[in-house]
Amino acid sequence: MRIHHLNCGTMCPACQKLINGYGSWKKPARLVCHCLLLETTLGLILVDCGFGSRDVQNPRGRLGDTFLKLARPTLDISETALYQIQALGYAPEAVSHIIPTHLDLDHAGGLSDFPHAKVHVLEAELLQIVQPDMRDLLRFRSVQFEHQPQWVVHSLSQSQAQQPWFGFDAIAPITALANDLLLVPLIGHTKGHVGVAVRQGKKWLLHCGDAYFHHSQISAQPRMPPGLKFFEKLVQTYAKPRIANLARLQQLALHHGDEVSLFCAHDPQELMRYTAS
Repeated sequence: MRIHHLNCGTMCPACQKLINGYGSWKKPARLVCHCLLLETTLGLILVDCGFGSRDVQNPRGRLGDTFLKLARPTLDISETALYQIQALGYAPEAVSHIIPTHLDLDHAGGLSDFPHAKVHVLEAELLQIVQPDMRDLLRFRSVQFEHQPQWVVHSLSQSQAQQPWFGFDAIAPITALANDLLLVPLIGHTKGHVGVAVRQGKKWLLHCGDAYFHHSQISAQPRMPPGLKFFEKLVQTYAKPRIANLARLQQLALHHGDEVSLFCAHDPQELMRYTAS
């Protein structure tokens, strides 16, 4: 399996010091949308898909004024998964499966660029879209799902599909890739948030989505920038499970770092770890 690390959306919120934890109080911060493109025997698989081409073409309608003002995304068409996949020589139809860590607008905007792909989610995550409560209506952008994705719903109660993975429960979303690709429930940021574990040789990669936001959070000495810390609490759905899962990820990184490499969705330093030449 060949793995590509992509940035499918750059955001430049105010204050580099508050958000990135270094630099200037006056310069904008930089956040990324770290996605994976997997070349498999079943075709291409995307893990998260960032902003899509329709988000770039119609940002106010797709993303909303509040998000645009606060996150200040660059919305560069060349950063979309669609553009980058085509640049690699593939047709959009080559993407057979998409596994979003969750359905926030900066993780699911690209779904509409691949309407033929099967989209794997936990049942609790999908219910936020199809049976939204008031908080869900404020959080998720229904316009990003108007193309009616081909949902493949996975349940935590499907014990036959679960297996232990470094002390975490895990679900094999695609039977043919059960030894190499797993959903790891990391509930808290949203109701059905997952990490996605991908085997690369003798080591695993774990895309943690928004289970954390800054690389220091899974180190022995967390030093999270205050702006990110505030945002993390502001957007959490369930505080206790989120905090508990963060502690488990920290232990995973500290005690199994030779077997698992962890990264989150928005930390530019983590993305650079995999893309720097």
